Amino acid sequence: MARPTPRKWYPKNPRKYDGDANNIICRSSWEVKVCVWLDTAVNVISWKSEEIVVPYMSPVDQRYHRYFVDFFCKIKSKDGTIKNYLIEVKPYKQTQEPAIKKKITKQYITEVTTWAVNQAKFKAATEYCKDRGWEFKILTEMDLFGKK
Repeated sequence: MARPTPRKWYPKNPRKYDGDANNIICRSSWEVKVCVWLDTAVNVISWKSEEIVVPYMSPVDQRYHRYFVDFFCKIKSKDGTIKNYLIEVKPYKQTQEPAIKKKITKQYITEVTTWAVNQAKFKAATEYCKDRGWEFKILTEMDLFGKK
């Protein structure tokens, strides 16, 4: 499956964007949907895209890599408290461990590798957030569209 071409996205409320509002890159239509929500939701105080970098150890090569989490946002709760979130947008399938297959295909190896790397990234992001009093969230198509 080919990756979609990244495209620039421009907010209607650039003052809410914590960074260069002329350099927001969306790598999927799902990320565009999150950008629109972050830009227009009244309870979102500020946000940024791919500007938080979390180091993680890859289980594939046992080396440290840089994980650019999709979004960071500050949201004001109904009780007036402000919460900080790191948000990753992923297909639901990539958040689930692949079922063991009898025949080891190239596709199966890719699925297992992707899942293992994502798990390492998610663990690192969760710890990164915990150290800062933030929360890490993974949004899938079920969250964005109510379906798999």
